[in-house]
Amino acid sequence: MTPAQWSTIHNLVAWLDRENGSDRHEITLRLLKLAEETGEVAQTWIGALGQNPRKGTTHTTDDVANELCDVIVTAAVALASITGADAERLFTAKLQQIADRAQAPEAAHGPARLQAPSHPRSAP
Repeated sequence: MTPAQWSTIHNLVAWLDRENGSDRHEITLRLLKLAEETGEVAQTWIGALGQNPRKGTTHTTDDVANELCDVIVTAAVALASITGADAERLFTAKLQQIADRAQAPEAAHGPARLQAPSHPRSAP
């Protein structure tokens, strides 16, 4: 995120702190809000796929993208709520770790393979 975006995140945290306080209960609710927003992503994706035959197609990929943005903002607000001014530094460092891991040569980490369990099948 850009510095301006982090400024907006910190402004949102300050607003929530003024309106709701910033004790452990409030922080817990901000973390739970992330689960709620993630559920909304799942709901809109199911709707975009038309998976529920009773409802049909109820959402678009734009709706899903909008919900994903809500998840990102909610996560950034939760992060800034528990780490304060360190949120940007922590996020940048974590993003770099992930980028480094994604670009590491396969030889360094070995190929990613899923193996089936080696247990015998049950007799019918």
